[in-house]
Amino acid sequence: MPANYVTYYFHDDGTIPNNAQLPLVLYPSVLNNEQDSMDNRFLKEGWGDTWIGGVFDYHHFHSTAHEVLGVLSGAATIQFGGKKGESLHVNTGDVVIIPAGVGHKCLDATKDFRVVGAYPEGQKNDLRVGKASERSKVLNNIGHVSLPKTDPVFGKQGALLTLWH
Repeated sequence: MPANYVTYYFHDDGTIPNNAQLPLVLYPSVLNNEQDSMDNRFLKEGWGDTWIGGVFDYHHFHSTAHEVLGVLSGAATIQFGGKKGESLHVNTGDVVIIPAGVGHKCLDATKDFRVVGAYPEGQKNDLRVGKASERSKVLNNIGHVSLPKTDPVFGKQGALLTLWH
C-alpha cells in the first residue's frame, strides 16, 4: 500500500450532497504524465470509460459514479466539496479519487492543464449541479453507488480499499 496519500471528508452543504462516509483521496506525484501510462494504469486496475480534458469551472458532482482524475499536464486549483469546501492545488502526476456526490470545480488552471478521468467498472457518470428538484433522486443514487473493487492506481494493494471499506 502506498504511504503517500491525503484524505479529505466533505459533508452535505445543502446544495452539493458530498459524501460524509467516503473520503476524497489525493495521491500526490504518484504517476508520470504520459497519457498512455495513466490511461493504461486506470484500465488495468478496472477503472474505464476514460476521457481527457479539463475540470468544469462550475460546481458539479456525479451521483451515479465515483471518479478518478489523473493530472496529465499543468496545474490547477480545484475546489472540492462545494462553496464551503476545500481548495486543493494539483500538479502533473497527482491523482485524485472523488467519491460519488463530492462537488468539484476548477478555480484556476495553467493553460496546459489536462486530466485523464475514469470510473470504476460498471459505473456510468451523470452530471449534477445541485438542483433542489433533483435532491431526493441524487441522494438515493449516491447511496446505491457500489464501492470499487480496486484502487485505480494500486489495484488490490491500494489505500482506497482500506479507506472505503
